[in-house]
Parts: sequence; structure tokens; C-alpha cells
Amino acid sequence: MTDWISASEAAHRLGIKQASLYAYVSRGVLSRRREADGRASMFDAGEVEELARKGRPRRAGGPAELVIESEITELTSETQRYRGYDATDLAMRCSFEDVAMLLWTGNLPEPGAEAGPNKPGWHATEAALAAGSAAQGALPAETLPLERLQVIVPALAATDQFRLHLDRPAVVAAGKALIAGMVGALPAGARGTAGPRPAAEGTGLSSGEGSIAARLATRLCSAAAPPGLTPVLNAGLVLVADHELAASTLAARVAASMRADPYAVVATGLGAMGGALHGGAALGAELMLTSASSPADAPRVVGDLLRRGERLPGFGHFVYKDGDPRANLLLELVAAHAPRSPHLAIARAVTDEARWRALPEPNIEFALAVLARVAGMIRGAGEAIFATGRSAGWLAHALEEYERNVPIRPRGIYTGRPAVS
Repeated sequence: MTDWISASEAAHRLGIKQASLYAYVSRGVLSRRREADGRASMFDAGEVEELARKGRPRRAGGPAELVIESEITELTSETQRYRGYDATDLAMRCSFEDVAMLLWTGNLPEPGAEAGPNKPGWHATEAALAAGSAAQGALPAETLPLERLQVIVPALAATDQFRLHLDRPAVVAAGKALIAGMVGALPAGARGTAGPRPAAEGTGLSSGEGSIAARLATRLCSAAAPPGLTPVLNAGLVLVADHELAASTLAARVAASMRADPYAVVATGLGAMGGALHGGAALGAELMLTSASSPADAPRVVGDLLRRGERLPGFGHFVYKDGDPRANLLLELVAAHAPRSPHLAIARAVTDEARWRALPEPNIEFALAVLARVAGMIRGAGEAIFATGRSAGWLAHALEEYERNVPIRPRGIYTGRPAVS
């Protein structure tokens, strides 16, 4: 029978800090179980003793690990769960707004609790929309949506006098208004018009009406949003809402641990996700797909990237070695939405070519790029979907940090020149 010991006892036997235990768990070195209350972590005493005899494992060349306990998202090699709920299941049956509430409060709203598409509180004030719209409206016409969001969020913050109230109800209220303002202050599609509009053309939706997915569709589609797009876009938002301690989320948590307000937390996340190795991969995948005019171009497109020594943008994932479940679901939904789309045929040809060359499977960024192309969205739309959805996760992690109330302050190991006498 397995003997289980507490985290403090396991750390004492190994002569390490408790944080290192969770690093060993994430690397598969140690097993862990939770007590009935779901909070206390217990460790296999036999594994601990074996590790103590062998000495601490070392791994060269990998990323540095900072382990933080969280109750928000669990990653496995096959799926991700938001507070115990499978994210792919939530994407099929829940609104993005309800999933955000699950992340923020720990509770999934009851069906019908907030009837209709206009969820209570999911709107920004007129002052906030005016400020955000004016701020991004001063940018050049070719500015990408993500870059507009990076300008919009600080402008929204300037209109919220209560943004430093960091108790949970206040942060939840701010989160609803913030995400609604991010979407509402974006210009309508490729037209680039600044300022809030009475109604989005062809939809009858004002900047504060309809679901977040429906509103976002009017901002990202270069023409009228295709019928049936909203449920697919909603699923995309849910699937990217959180992904444990991704780079942008860690940056957001560090900011929150220093008591940064919710707007500053989201602004920090937006800054971190722009890199090509994170949410920015969606833009690279869009450009890759754009460079092919037909499925016959797929070998050339993939071959050109490989000859230049570049990775295929939107392919491969450090957790999902056998395929990203988020990408698999979203690509299925896009195919069901527009099965005869020529852009979908190109995407399939690129995926087939990658598999023929034994390259990694497509990830969620590639799926967002395919969605953007098939739906006729503007350049950079995939990044904007990622940023809007992930804002919910950043705020969920911020709430944990506000309650933990302990600054995240890693220490560095100096490797430079010795002291000069």
C-alpha cells in the first residue's frame, strides 16, 4: 500500500523548497494526489525516498521553471480542464461569458440564469468606449487589431475611477466592462472607422448588444459576418480563455502580485502575447495561408519555410505532442461551418503536407488562422480572438494573486564578472 506524505515532509526529506516539488511533478519525476478538500497536496513516500537516494534530477537546455499553485486550469497530454470542466466540452455548450464567470468565480452559471445574449454587466460605459475608440482611431489604418487593443486597454483604464478596488466582485465587474470595451472600441472590420457606432452594419447590434462573440465578429469580419459564424467564434474564445502558466499569463500574474489593477494586468498580458512563439503565431499562420492561392501551392509554401530554416507557424505544442485538442475541435467546427471554403481546402493541404514531412500537428494558433481566413476576417484577426479570450484567463489568475497577496519575486543567479577590487 502506498504511503503518502505532506508537501512539507517531502520537501524536508529531499532538502529542497516546496516549490521545487511541484516542478518535479510537472516534469513527471514525482506523483501527487490531493486530499479530499482539494487543497492539500500529498506525495508518494516511496518515490520521495528513491529520489533522495538518486539525487536531484537535472535537465539542461530547457526553459527555467517557476511553479505556482493554481485552481484554475489543469493541463494533461490530452486535454485541458477549467476548474474541473473539460474545455472542449465547455466550448460546445457554454457561452464565453459563462466560461469567464467559471474562471473568475469557480462556478458555472446555471442554464437560463442570465437569459438572452445580453449578459448583465457585459458592457462598457460610453465614456470608456469613446476614450478607447479615440485612442485607437489615431493609429495608422494598417495597424493590426492586437496593436489597437494594446492602445485601447490603457484608455479604458483612464475612465474607470474604481479600477484599484481589488476585491473579487469589483474585479469581476471590471473584467466584464474591460472585455466589452476592448471589443466595442475596435473599428468595424477593414473600414478602420474610429469611434463607437449606433449599430454594426448588417447585424442590428450596437457596441453593447449581443454576445461578446457576436460583437467581435462585427469588428473582425471585413464584410458582414457570415451566418452561423458566432457559435464557432464563441468556441474559439472559450478554447483560448486560459492555458495554465503560459508566458503571457505568468507576466499577468507577476503584475497582479504587485497589486496592479485589472486593466494593467490585461495590458501586461497583451504585451507578452505578441511574440511569435505565443499568440503571435496566429498571425504567422495567417500569412502562411495567404501565400498559397490554391491547395496545389501547399508543398511550395511549406518547403520555402523549411528551406529558410523557419518553423511552420501554428504547428507543434510543448504539451500536446499528439495533437492540440483545442485545434482539433475548432478545425472541425470551421469545417462544419464552411465545408466548401477554398481557404479551408488550402489549410487542409498545408496540414497534409506537414504530416507527410513528419512535422508536428497543428495547434490552436493555426486553427484561429484558419477560422480567420475562412470567415473573411481582417489581417491579424486570429491574434485578436486569442487576446480577447485569454483576457478572461489573465483576470482569473489576477484574482488568485490578489487573494494570495504575496509578490512574485524570483531571484537571479549572477554569472557575470567577479567583484573588481
